[in-house]
Amino acid sequence: MFKTIKTKIENGEPINFSDALELMNLEGHECMELFSLANRVRSLLGNRVDLCSIINAKCGMCPEDCKFCTQSVHNDAEVTPYPLMEEEEVLNLALMMQEEGAARFCIVTSGKEVESEDFEKILRSIRRLRSETALSICVSIGALTEKSAWALKKAGVTRIHHNLETSAGFFKNICTTHSYSEKINVIHIARAAGLEVCCGGIIGMGESVHDMVELAFTLRALDVDSIPINILNPVKGTSILTVKPVSPMEVIKTIAVFRLILPKKNIRIAGGREINLRDVQCLSLMAGANGLLLGNYLTTPGRAPKDDIQMINDLGLVPGGVDV
Repeated sequence: MFKTIKTKIENGEPINFSDALELMNLEGHECMELFSLANRVRSLLGNRVDLCSIINAKCGMCPEDCKFCTQSVHNDAEVTPYPLMEEEEVLNLALMMQEEGAARFCIVTSGKEVESEDFEKILRSIRRLRSETALSICVSIGALTEKSAWALKKAGVTRIHHNLETSAGFFKNICTTHSYSEKINVIHIARAAGLEVCCGGIIGMGESVHDMVELAFTLRALDVDSIPINILNPVKGTSILTVKPVSPMEVIKTIAVFRLILPKKNIRIAGGREINLRDVQCLSLMAGANGLLLGNYLTTPGRAPKDDIQMINDLGLVPGGVDV
């Protein structure tokens, strides 16, 4: 069966849902063949590794009940909340991450949506970033309206980040305060305003293989531009501590299958990669991924950017931006 799917991919034919499930169940030496195949497909996009960074510009006190999130008021994680950062703080971190090698910079805020006063402050920060850095600007600020999406674009935002997290069927197991359809609506609003969309999910929340494949096909149907793949890093105080961790090879296999489902998209390895992939992080870039989130995450530390740059160079790849 794998040989048949391999031939299909080599002929440039899209794989279907049953093909993807078959690939997710591969074991042993066939996994290595899968990784090699995904890497060949990735290589058609070139050898640049897209590097983005984020700033947690407003932390904590989120009314949503996402079980994995340290910033939810429904969880008891030890996180110190703070209001929206001032322009200078945002700009200074952006300049630092640009110096470290990032090509993109994303302003992230906690909460279902931002209040009007904070939104205006975010617009001012975006304008500063556009005029004083060479970074491509992204925001992850929750729900959007048609008006706010156009305002973001006018200010200089190129991309909206808004994760689906998992499949439509499994979503109710991780969040009940907003719906999957609300998330998809944000993507449509961003698209209508001419903004690119960064949208992915989290591996390891107790979902099935079927759920992960369903997420990938949903992202294909939505034609998103960038797919961040996070791996759950359960934090004490959150509601999702007892799930069995996913093995590094299962994560790499998922990345490879996502690449084959989404052959022309930017697939970015993000939160949880250090703790879950450990010594095989580099394999993700040899199995279909062509992007990394550089530096720290929202409430957990990442590794030193210079180590990621070294890893990319050691693989014979080129750090920077794919299409900025």
